[in-house]
Amino acid sequence: MLDIIKNEFDLHFETIKAVQEHNLAVKVSKAADLVIATLKEGNKVLIFGNGGSAADAQHFATELTARYKLERQALGALALTTDTSALTAIANDYSYDVVFKRQVEALGCKDDLLIGISTSGNSKNIIQAFKEGKKIGTKILGFSGSDGGAMNEFCDINLAVPSFDTPRIQEMHILFFHSICHCVDLAFTQK
Repeated sequence: MLDIIKNEFDLHFETIKAVQEHNLAVKVSKAADLVIATLKEGNKVLIFGNGGSAADAQHFATELTARYKLERQALGALALTTDTSALTAIANDYSYDVVFKRQVEALGCKDDLLIGISTSGNSKNIIQAFKEGKKIGTKILGFSGSDGGAMNEFCDINLAVPSFDTPRIQEMHILFFHSICHCVDLAFTQK
């Protein structure tokens, strides 16, 4: 068992090194600026993903509406993965491919920020939501893996973790979220 655990740690460290080699800190900084600008302009952040990325969307939204580390005002963020009635009705009446698109159509406004999370970068329901966001005039931030997939076409910024290993991609996404949330905390607590 110990060897298995050590190997997991080694894979994590290898992914961190790849993130650093691809200079993703610069893109994460630009993503933080995008989140901060959206919230300072009084707009909201809508976040969504599937499976583990759905849980990550909820985590990220909570860090914005509650707080990350510092006391500050509540900020407008919503995970589109939490309303089971909307998710199941839309999936049943239309298609699972539009579960986020319909919510973006209902809740999204010009200059809001959509954040889609897909380790492959190719999730159909994320792409459909991004297409709807483009129609409305939202800003779009992606969290993906490998080469970024189809999300590249729609994102203002796509934070693609240079890996094909889903758990490692998700671990980096959490690091990116936390880094952004720390910047947000500082931006909303500085006088």
